[in-house]
Amino acid sequence: MFAIIGIIVLIVMVFGGFTLAGGSMGPILAALPLEMMMIGGAALGAVLIGNSMHEIKLLGGGIVKVFKGPTYSDADHIDAIALTSQLMKLLRAEGAVALESHVTDPENSTIFSEYPKLQNDPVVRDLICDPLTLMVVSSGTLDTHAVEDVIDNAIKTQLHEMEEPAHAIQSMADAFPALGIVAAVLGVIKTMGSINEPPEILGKMIGGALVGTFLGVLLAYGFAGPMASRLKQVNAHDQQILHSIKQVIIASLHGYPQPLVLEAARSGLPPAHRPKLTDLLDLMRGR
Repeated sequence: MFAIIGIIVLIVMVFGGFTLAGGSMGPILAALPLEMMMIGGAALGAVLIGNSMHEIKLLGGGIVKVFKGPTYSDADHIDAIALTSQLMKLLRAEGAVALESHVTDPENSTIFSEYPKLQNDPVVRDLICDPLTLMVVSSGTLDTHAVEDVIDNAIKTQLHEMEEPAHAIQSMADAFPALGIVAAVLGVIKTMGSINEPPEILGKMIGGALVGTFLGVLLAYGFAGPMASRLKQVNAHDQQILHSIKQVIIASLHGYPQPLVLEAARSGLPPAHRPKLTDLLDLMRGR
């Protein structure tokens, strides 16, 4: 929502200020379609050159996240802590055999079914199930530090994939000013070919050429750059759910009491999204 509001404010203030200062939108509107074709087309071509289909799909998803916001709500973070805590409690109380059906077949797990959004999320589901499946296979004898290394590697890989779209958008932001100059230079070349035209014609042609530079800078610093920054913020919020899951698993394997396990997971969340420890303790009572 704020991204859409920001775009509206940007357009109104830039072009409104230009109009109020006595500028005419005519030359800009006349040059806009072809200038956007050159600049936008060049940016699209650069994206296709520099990325595989997988990265392009990630880029599309990243742009959607800029407008939709984080994938996981505050309630999802709490559910992830509760879900993982229930599974670890089952492991401690009844052993690896009792846990096996839940982590090897989470789609049919009665515990996972209490949290349908997380049950259908392959990122969260795999981060929980894969290390716990290792615990099941090894009958719970794996070294805690070895499990932590496995989880850290899985999180590192996931974070790298989450950050790729932001890097791609930032690369476009860095390229837009130069692409705008390319469009402007082409406009100047066209103008020089018509140097014998009267001044009023040349003025319109030069003005149209400068629209390319203007658009390149505006797209870079008004659109692509802020979108990359916003996507990084959204990813930072979503990443916290992965770290919370890790903290629950590792703290439980160290044998910490449940209040300390919950605090280890809760304390890693940003203050604005951090639930109260008492709320988590109340949630886990009876589970």
